Amino acid sequence: METQYIKNYSPALGRDMECKIYGHAGRPVLFIPCQDGRFFDFENFKMTDVWSPWIDSGRVMVFSIDTIDLETWSNKGGDPRWRSERFEAWIHYITDEVAPMIQSIARERNGWDGAPGIITFGCSLGATHAANLFFRRPDLFDGMLALSGIYTADYGFDGYMDDLVYNNSPVHYLANMPEDHPYIEMYNQRKGIICVGQGPWEMPESTRQIKAICDSKGINVWVDFWGYDVAHDWDWWYKQVTYFVPYLLGEK
Repeated sequence: METQYIKNYSPALGRDMECKIYGHAGRPVLFIPCQDGRFFDFENFKMTDVWSPWIDSGRVMVFSIDTIDLETWSNKGGDPRWRSERFEAWIHYITDEVAPMIQSIARERNGWDGAPGIITFGCSLGATHAANLFFRRPDLFDGMLALSGIYTADYGFDGYMDDLVYNNSPVHYLANMPEDHPYIEMYNQRKGIICVGQGPWEMPESTRQIKAICDSKGINVWVDFWGYDVAHDWDWWYKQVTYFVPYLLGEK
């Protein structure tokens, strides 16, 4: 498996950020680690093994980045406005810096013209961020696999709300999205998957909220609830990746 390590200064965040790329060609996939996670977690937690059939065959390239959850969603003692501004800076880091880099590399490796869309992928809080990116920027992200996420910013901000928290809380902004909003048509031209188990450590309530909102708005995201034995853990996320990725890639 071809791998590449990248370290670049981020103007949006004012510091160096690290990234690792797995694969030589194919659809670009942005992996966002679990809460407080690092760019090397995709490899350290053996997601490379699960994705290897698609990576090695040139079907996908996975770009694994760093979170700044320790400064934002996990920083419960910090000033909430500073935390929301810092998190929005991380969103801009992804949309203004990481996404153009991914698109440039994908074009070079695949010979594509234009700006290829990116699949967002994450588990746990990584799923929260992956879904938020997909719903906020369907012009950049044309696929989404969100496993065991929580889709309200209440999880990180404990009821505090400002404009930036609202803009990063899908349960809130999707509920208020007009039914004729052009993003809805864009969502429906893409493939989005949200999955949660109902077993130990899972928190399916906000997934139920997302499903109800999507149903009411005519947003055709695949929302799937797995059984009461399905836990919030890597072994189940491996199984879910194996089940859902062929659909995302148009293999079934």
